Amino acid sequence: MEIDRANKGAIRKALGKSLASIGEKYSNVVVLDADLACSTQTKMFQEKFPERFFDCGIAEQDMIATAAGLASENKIPFAASFAVFATGRAYDQIRNGICYPNFNVKIIGTHGGITVGEDGATHQALEDISLMRGLPNMTVLVPADCRECEQIIEYAASHKGPMYIRIPRSNVPNIYDENYKFDANKANIVENGDDITIFTNGETLAESIFAAHELKMSGISAAVINVPVVKPIDKNTIVEQAKKTKFIVTIENHSIIGGLGSAVCEVLSENYPAKVYRIGINDEFGQSGTSDELMKYYGLDSMSLANKIKTLYQKEVI
Repeated sequence: MEIDRANKGAIRKALGKSLASIGEKYSNVVVLDADLACSTQTKMFQEKFPERFFDCGIAEQDMIATAAGLASENKIPFAASFAVFATGRAYDQIRNGICYPNFNVKIIGTHGGITVGEDGATHQALEDISLMRGLPNMTVLVPADCRECEQIIEYAASHKGPMYIRIPRSNVPNIYDENYKFDANKANIVENGDDITIFTNGETLAESIFAAHELKMSGISAAVINVPVVKPIDKNTIVEQAKKTKFIVTIENHSIIGGLGSAVCEVLSENYPAKVYRIGINDEFGQSGTSDELMKYYGLDSMSLANKIKTLYQKEVI
């Protein structure tokens, strides 16, 4: 797949537009925010449907509990805040107030991963996917670009059950065109390859595609698989790719503990044991810096990824 690094879109804006769009389609959709409507872009819904928008202030626990109450009255609440606050500060309310009764609440965590940038470690959610995928009844989704985000929001509105949707702060290259169809049950094969398979999602999908192109010039054929649904994960595609290629690499803007890499390892350990290398944030906190600086520092930019995978290939194959 050929994509233009300069042709970028803001997933947060796609989120805002999508919420306003589903607000027209579903009269029972409501949106809650924790005093961050401009940052999360839920203000687009607020401007269109002020009577169905609830700013709960800097009180994420109250926001989640309120969303649970609205869901109990057959509303479809979308509750948004920064990922680190939406999942960490309100974990007890999510666990006992939403997942245990299996309420139809959609939690949107924006500003996920290290690309929050200068706000630093306190605001960089590196364990949010781990927290959410460990909860019974919870579906975990990570869109990679604006079009995928739009389709995931539509999916969330039309399918019942608790969901966590992770959105980045940074703008990302536009990967998918108008022909793309999100399938909640199937990972998307973006690049075919015979030597290694890369499983990724979110912001690191574009970087993985660029890395695969770099690897191709070095004679290494890499398949790139987008896994927008981390839970329930597409086990069949993971096993099929493990059988086709020499080893697996997972890439994510998240801790390597408990995220996509862990999910892939769990599938393979029980179904088709294979070598897996996890690339992401190691067992550490983030730090302050620009988005680009941090992606490079933590080895998540395309050139760092290509170099790391070349080294792994030489170790495993040559």
